[in-house]
Amino acid sequence: MRMLLATAALIVSTPLVAQEVPTPTPAPAPTPAPDPATTTRVTINTAAGPIVLAIETQKAPVTSANFLKYVDGKRLDGTVFYRTVKVQAEPRYGFIQFGTQNDPKRTLPAIAHEPTSKTGLSHVDGAISMAMAEPGSARGDFFIIVGNTPAMDATPTTPGYAVFGRVVEGMDVVHRIMDMPTSPTKGEGIMKGQMLEPTLPVKSARRTPAAAVTSAPQ
Repeated sequence: MRMLLATAALIVSTPLVAQEVPTPTPAPAPTPAPDPATTTRVTINTAAGPIVLAIETQKAPVTSANFLKYVDGKRLDGTVFYRTVKVQAEPRYGFIQFGTQNDPKRTLPAIAHEPTSKTGLSHVDGAISMAMAEPGSARGDFFIIVGNTPAMDATPTTPGYAVFGRVVEGMDVVHRIMDMPTSPTKGEGIMKGQMLEPTLPVKSARRTPAAAVTSAPQ
């Protein structure tokens, strides 16, 4: 039986804008691990443990440069994971979201949309992508995918979302965040019931030498 369509709004502006997240579908084939020679490692230290990302600086230069500005400027330190979307329990699909939430002291100008049709990346399990209301509105909020969800990629008729990296260590932490409790009342529209309560603090986000990544992608 076909799974019900999961809808969720990606937070970038006020008022909140609703946008659909397509039904997840299995990827056609396993995707290779990110190439350490062409990526930049970043470790997000959270209260639930570290998440190590391989940022695709060559394949997605615009979006990666934006994320690294937030990292290098320590603009993500003290932010929170504030949202979890559980589309399906088994196999697991959904995403978790974090970022500046339009804090004017932290948030940089919006960037141009860099679609997956241009970068060759995809919303595979562990991918990190840009939250946005529409192309060209993405700023300082990001989400990490659980489960292969290529339906969120660009198509000839839809812009999709901008993947710019992938978790290479810490998917167990991502799953723990995904399972954290949510408020039954917080959130507007279809986001109601998706807001973490309590939120999960980001202690720091720093570039990390590739040699410090000791385990295989999870």
